[in-house]
Amino acid sequence: MKKSEVIKYHQMLIPTLRALQMLGGSANIEELDSKVIDILQLPEDMQNVLHKEGGTMTAVEYRLAWSRTYLKKYGLIDNSSRGVWSFSDSFDGNIDGLSSEDIVKTVRLIRKSNVEHVESDNSIANDDDGELYEESVDWRERLRAVLLGMTSDAFERLTLRLLRESGFTQVEVTGKSNDRGIDGKGIIRLHGIMSFHMIFQCKRYKGSVTPSEIRDFRGAMQGRADKGLFITTGSFTSEAKKEAIRDGAPPLDLIDGDDLIERLKDIGLGITEKIIKDYDVNEEWFMKI
Repeated sequence: MKKSEVIKYHQMLIPTLRALQMLGGSANIEELDSKVIDILQLPEDMQNVLHKEGGTMTAVEYRLAWSRTYLKKYGLIDNSSRGVWSFSDSFDGNIDGLSSEDIVKTVRLIRKSNVEHVESDNSIANDDDGELYEESVDWRERLRAVLLGMTSDAFERLTLRLLRESGFTQVEVTGKSNDRGIDGKGIIRLHGIMSFHMIFQCKRYKGSVTPSEIRDFRGAMQGRADKGLFITTGSFTSEAKKEAIRDGAPPLDLIDGDDLIERLKDIGLGITEKIIKDYDVNEEWFMKI
């Protein structure tokens, strides 16, 4: 299937709201995407079309991200710092009274009022599924797409930098095809006194890590390190999280995609904070002169 045949983002707007409603009013990205796909009954071949050649993010995922961005700009949904989406406080819950075309046109008008450049056409039909408006996408969504689009080597180098910036020393990539999932090792020193040898696995992955993968990683860690760290751009299933801290087994530390994004933000790796200044005129001050 061609990318041009993939469902457009404006067709996902109302289904996204219905999916969030069906999920109890809140959901993470994976849950929300999956429910929208179910509602729209998107065929498997459409779901497999990539947004960019050689990337890992699909066109459907990319356009779903745009759908969430427009709904947020319109004031219907919002996302927390942990990436959980929910209905906004101002939304009355009346989905039937909403129009996809009205949402798109309103958000375009809002955008035009905030930028100098003005596009000549507002119609949905001529919209290139949001490509011209990429700066409006939530920064976490954009970063997630960038991480998924990185090569394995580049993601390993990013992990090395992240660990070094977090206080690890002697960090290196050691991963081999027969090394049972171990990608690297390092040493973490606590309070300048105690030190622990650590091994890590970094998985550039958009799905969920399973308990079996946690067990395999723990097995590879035995006798080789004091601590284990599993990093993924995706998520961990609830059973995988339980397995990581199971009684009687060496505990593993987990960093999922949301945690990874927050750590990159806190350290400032590849993320720059933009401060927008505004000014208010004190009319009373002038009148008193």
